[in-house]
Amino acid sequence: MRNLIHLFIALVIIISIIGCSSSSKMEKSCEVPEWYNNVPQDPNYLFAPNTATSKDLQLSVDKATQAARTEIGRQQEIKINGLQKRFNEETGFMQDAQLLDMYTQASKTVVSTVLSGSRAKYQEQCKEGEIWRAWILVEYHVGAANQAFLEQIRKNEQMYTRFRATQTFKELDDEVQKYEDWKKQQGQ
Repeated sequence: MRNLIHLFIALVIIISIIGCSSSSKMEKSCEVPEWYNNVPQDPNYLFAPNTATSKDLQLSVDKATQAARTEIGRQQEIKINGLQKRFNEETGFMQDAQLLDMYTQASKTVVSTVLSGSRAKYQEQCKEGEIWRAWILVEYHVGAANQAFLEQIRKNEQMYTRFRATQTFKELDDEVQKYEDWKKQQGQ
């Protein structure tokens, strides 16, 4: 009977060890991918790596993808508003004088662009305890960026042409009005 209890305890310990070792093999080690630190260089593409974490795997991927696409948008078009303030004040006299200096800096970055054709070139995920980490490298073909830029120019050109046509019509209308006013002054 005693041997049976020892055998049962030994089996429980062996099963526990096997179970623990197999679960640790299932969790991928969270090592930074090579492409994350050494971003590919290609004159035909814009690249942006990013990483994000979440308790939900898909949310971590979505967050990393969105941040990478925002970075590509920054590479294309960026508007930065900045504010810097500096305040200097000296109080006291001669050796007793004290200089107070305060410096504040704030900036806001706004990106607004269309990225049709951007895609994830590389993507990796792993679990860090209860948190999922996703690494992603988004690529955007420069040809697609140039095409979007040309479309924007064409739209702006059409708007400018309409504006100029409206402005020309107004100038013509003003000239006709001047002529009508002149005719009235002449008594015609």
